[in-house]
This record gives sequence, C-alpha cells and structure tokens, in this order.
Amino acid sequence: MAEDLDSFDIAVQQLEKAAKVMNLDKEALEILRAPQQILEVSLPVRMDNGKVKTFRGFRVHYNNARGPVKGGIRFHPEETLSTVKALSAWMTWKTAVVDIPMGGAKGGIICNPKEMSPSELERLSRAYVRAIADFIGPEIDVPAPDVYTTPQIMAWMMDEYETIVRRSAPGVITGKPLTLGGSQGRGDATAKGGMYVLKVGAKKKGIDLSKATVAVQGFGNAGQFAMTLVKEHFGSKVVAISDTKGGIYSEKGLDFDAVLKHKQKTGTVQGLEGTKNITNEELLELGVDVLIPAAIENQITSKNADKIKAKIILELANGPTTPEADEILFKRGVLDLPDFLANAGGVTTSYFEWVQNIGGYYWTREEVYEKLDKKMTTAAEDVLATADKYKVNPRTGAYIISVKRVADAMKARGWY
Repeated sequence: MAEDLDSFDIAVQQLEKAAKVMNLDKEALEILRAPQQILEVSLPVRMDNGKVKTFRGFRVHYNNARGPVKGGIRFHPEETLSTVKALSAWMTWKTAVVDIPMGGAKGGIICNPKEMSPSELERLSRAYVRAIADFIGPEIDVPAPDVYTTPQIMAWMMDEYETIVRRSAPGVITGKPLTLGGSQGRGDATAKGGMYVLKVGAKKKGIDLSKATVAVQGFGNAGQFAMTLVKEHFGSKVVAISDTKGGIYSEKGLDFDAVLKHKQKTGTVQGLEGTKNITNEELLELGVDVLIPAAIENQITSKNADKIKAKIILELANGPTTPEADEILFKRGVLDLPDFLANAGGVTTSYFEWVQNIGGYYWTREEVYEKLDKKMTTAAEDVLATADKYKVNPRTGAYIISVKRVADAMKARGWY
C-alpha cells in the first residue's frame, strides 16, 4: 500500500538532507525550498453533450536559474497542486543532474481523460494553453507530455500557442509527433535512458545483467519499454509485470507480445495463461536482481523497504520511494538508482527535441541514442562517485550534484 504522504513535503525533505550534507548556503536553501511561480487556472469546456464543465489546472515554475523551465503536463483525476509542485522541484534537479541548460516546471489538469472523447480532450488542451500562454514559450517554459497526455495533445497545444502568437514556434513544446518537429527516439527515451543508468549500476554491484531477473511495476509507456529494452540491451529475464489491477509472475520469464495482447483484450495483465496472479505489493518483494518501479509515487515505504529482495532498484516512476525507505534500503546495501537520474532520459531527449526545433536541423535516431547514452552514462557515474565520496545514498548524491549546479547559477546571477 502507498503511504498517504504529501509529495512536496517529501521533495523538501530530500532537498534539506542534501543541503545539510553539502553545507549549502542558508540563503540558497531558502530560495530553493519553494517554487518561483505558481499559476492556477479555471478552464470552462463545452462537452459533447452541450453542457459546460469547468476544469482546474496548474502550471508551476520551480527554478529558472539554469535556463528556460521544462516539465510535463498531466491529465489526472487525482491531480493536486502539491504533486505538481513536487514534480516541478524534481524536474529542476533532473535537468541539473544530466547537465542540460534548463530549469524545472510541471503542469496538470484535474480531469479523467479516460472518460473524455477526443474532441473534448482537444477543447480542454486548447483551453489550457489559452490560459497559460503568457506563462510558456520556447525561451520561457517548454512543456511536454506526462501521465495521460500524448503527442497528439502536444500537437493541439502547439497549434493553439502558434495561433495566439501568430508565428511558428515548434520549440514551445516537446513530445510532438515527428511530422510537427518531434524528435526521433523520443517514444522510448525514458526507459532507454534508464537502461544506460542500469548498466552503470550493475557494473558497480558486480551483477551480470545477461543472467539477471527483473520485475517491472507498471505497464504504461515506461514500464512497457523497460520490459522490452532490458531484454534487448542485456538479455535479462523479466519474470513479473503489473498494472493498476495487479500483476503476474512466471519463473520462466514473460513474453512481451503475449502480455500486451492479453492486456489489450482483457484490460489487465492478470489472468495470462501460464502465469501466477500477484498483487502490486507482492511484486515489489519478489526475489529478483532488478526491481523497476514504473508506476506511481510512494510504493516503497518504511512498511515494506525491509522486505525488498532486489539488489538494484531502477526508479522509472517519479517518487516511488519515501525518505524513510531510502534510509532502510541504503543500510541494507540495496542500490536504489533515484528517479530524477534514472528517468531523466525523457527530459534529456525532450531537450534534444527543443535544440533541434530551435536550430531547424534534425538528427537520426542513432544520433539521438548516442547523445542520450553519453549524457546518462556520465550522469550516473558522477552520481555514484559523489554518493561514495560523501558516504550517502545515490539519491542524496544526485541531489548534491543538482543542487550545487542550481545554487552556483543563482549565485552567479546575484540572487544571493
């Protein structure tokens, strides 16, 4: 069970822990404890039945000391301002840890996209952009897809922005369809980046990934690609996968195509012939070499951290591990590769897309993967080296690198 914890409180706790270790200037810490700007909007949308429904949306700019802010837009029925603030903070550290010249932001709308038609989603997307148009732009804030948003939604948003500003501005948003200036390699970038980080982590732990067993929590974009890429890159065997309704386990390993076909047919991965049904909680505690949380936040907590048997955790989800669990895992010798490092492949490739949009010159898929590999591998090696230097867990090591880079930029600007 996920603990009922405030996401932004967790983000601040993590920041303060790193600040203490690195002896961060108190004035810098005070600036970094809170977002720079918060925009809350009301969005009246005419639904297909002719009635107007009002949705609530947010956009948060956390810190722009290193450049234009960057972060996704979520459509979710349980979206909260606290979650958006936390994610904007994590985006700030994420862009900094992979050393791209951008800050952090996040956006969200409280809605249930599963209950909305394509035309309703289009009207909602355009209404959101009209409401935040002065808050975004290629040199101000560059949104991207996130939970339940798609390249098509990004295309509508870009089109609405360009209609407002009356000029071409493909760099206003990333995660677009290829035909509208999207980047090659963007679709699997989050999981792909995670594979480069996992390779560094496995080397440190002395694990042969070609013989490793893997459990993946979550069957969304990151989870699906993680399931295929861990086999493609390393030959690892995925023995468990789950979705919101539960999971399945097979000691012999799972076939992705069979799982996907079953999911599309029944709406869940559970019940696949030749597998054993398990809960999401049971999946986390399986005796595997690598655990990949790729679902939602607060899954590994003080209540189950001592039961985790995996040697490496690769956090493709945002905030899957609580601060208390971090300490337990570290003391037990579990290598937890933190979210804002492990899943930074998405924002890194989004940055590549923005660069291509600004320059008007586009790279091949192979060029994108080569650049992504270099960025992620360097970042992972730096994080693990910093963690060893300060004798802290990798998350705190990643924070030390990120916070220093942001604080140095603020100092150079004369903010403190």
